[in-house]
Amino acid sequence: MADDRTLGAQVPGWTPPKAPASVVLRGWWCSLEPLEAERHAALLHRANAGHDPLWDYMPYGPFSSSAQYHRWVRDTVARPEHYFLAILDNAGKAPVGVASYLRIAPEAGSIEVGNICFSPQLQRNPAATEAMYLMIRWAFEAGYRRYEWKCHALNMASRRAAQRLGLSYEGVFRQAAVIKGRNRDTAWFAAIDSEWPALDEAFRAWLDPRNFDASGRQKERLSDLTRLVRPGSDPALTL
Repeated sequence: MADDRTLGAQVPGWTPPKAPASVVLRGWWCSLEPLEAERHAALLHRANAGHDPLWDYMPYGPFSSSAQYHRWVRDTVARPEHYFLAILDNAGKAPVGVASYLRIAPEAGSIEVGNICFSPQLQRNPAATEAMYLMIRWAFEAGYRRYEWKCHALNMASRRAAQRLGLSYEGVFRQAAVIKGRNRDTAWFAAIDSEWPALDEAFRAWLDPRNFDASGRQKERLSDLTRLVRPGSDPALTL
C-alpha cells in the first residue's frame, strides 16, 4: 500500500479560501482598493503618460488617450478571471499604479499577482514595496497556500523584484506565449504559506518608517532580510 512518502504530505483540515472580493488594503505608505474606470482611469493614464516602456512586457498598452485607457479598465475589471486593484499614494491620495490577482484557484490554494504597472511616481518608492506586501499578506491571511509571480524571462527588473520580495525562483517555461507578435519565455517565482511568517517579519522590519533616514534612504535592504527565507534563487540574478 502506498504511504505518505509516495502520495505527498496530508493537509489536515484543508478548507479552500474564498476568492478576492471587496478587497481594501491599507498600509503606512499606500492603500489599495478595487480598480474602477470612473474613479481611477483618467488619473492613472495621466500618471503613465509619456512612459510607453511601462507596457513593453504587457500583453496590452500603451494607450494613446485617456478614453482608450478608460475603456480598457472598464472592460478588463468586468472579466471574472482576475481581480484588479488600484494603488493609491497615502500622501497625495491619488492612484499611482495597478496590480491584480489572477490564476485564482481556491480549490488548490493558489493565487498569482500580476498585471503590475507602477507609474514613475510609484517606482523606487517604499509604497511600491508595501503594495506588494499588502497583496501577499492578504492572500496568506485569506488561507492561500501558494503565492505566484510570473514574468517575461527577459524582464530582468521583474525577476529582481520577485526575488527581492522573497519569492523563490522555480524555473522558466520556454515558448510559453506569443505577446504582441513576439515569443515569451516565462520565469516562475512563488512563496508558500510555511515561508510567510518569516517573510512577514522581514517586510514589517523594512517598511517601518524607522528604517528610513531623513532623506528617505533605506538603512537595511529588503533583499538582505528576505534572502534567508527563500529556498530558491534565480541564477540569472546577482543581488
